[in-house]
Amino acid sequence: MSIFDSLSKSMLDGFDAKDHAREEAFRRSREVIRHCSSAIRSVHRNDLSSAERLMDEADLGLDKIREVLKDHQDVRYAGFVDGAEQEYAEAKNVYSITTRHQILTPDEVGVEPVNYLAGLGDVTGELRRHILDLIRAGRADEGEYFLGVIEEIYYLLMLFDYPDAITRGLRRKSDLARSMLERTRGDLTNALKLAEVQQSLGQFTESKIESRKYR
Repeated sequence: MSIFDSLSKSMLDGFDAKDHAREEAFRRSREVIRHCSSAIRSVHRNDLSSAERLMDEADLGLDKIREVLKDHQDVRYAGFVDGAEQEYAEAKNVYSITTRHQILTPDEVGVEPVNYLAGLGDVTGELRRHILDLIRAGRADEGEYFLGVIEEIYYLLMLFDYPDAITRGLRRKSDLARSMLERTRGDLTNALKLAEVQQSLGQFTESKIESRKYR
């Protein structure tokens, strides 16, 4: 066997192994994203047991991805694993913030810091949805806490003003957070003012009824 035959066999084996690892990791990344999306929907439906189960499955999926790619770090940073970690960070924090009023740290989530921050950026959109659900349920006053969280997330993201090669699109997440903050602040302010007017009208009506009783 010539030197070229030996070289080609060795390199082809390496590329085959890398290709198989990439295919499996890519498939599992899509599964993680699906699990996380479904978990967030379950949180909004208040089906917390389903949300917890789906996040556990996503966590196992990320562990398997890391195991598959442990010898292929170039594939690990090709982009699709980042997307899965971002979705996982989003789902974990949506669950924690809406159920326990607690923001998880990157270590508690277990993803890379830049993916954690990107996930937080997407959390703002889900918190806006949660606030709108509270407004429709007549509980607008509860939305003030979540509006404050959106604001804090925005200010946090604004601190990381680094080149895109480092933050991997974080500026776009900051712009999203700002949009969510501005729109939700307006919606919540209007809802709270309307609630005040309705309360005043209710008190006025009650006082009129009471005054008639003693005529």
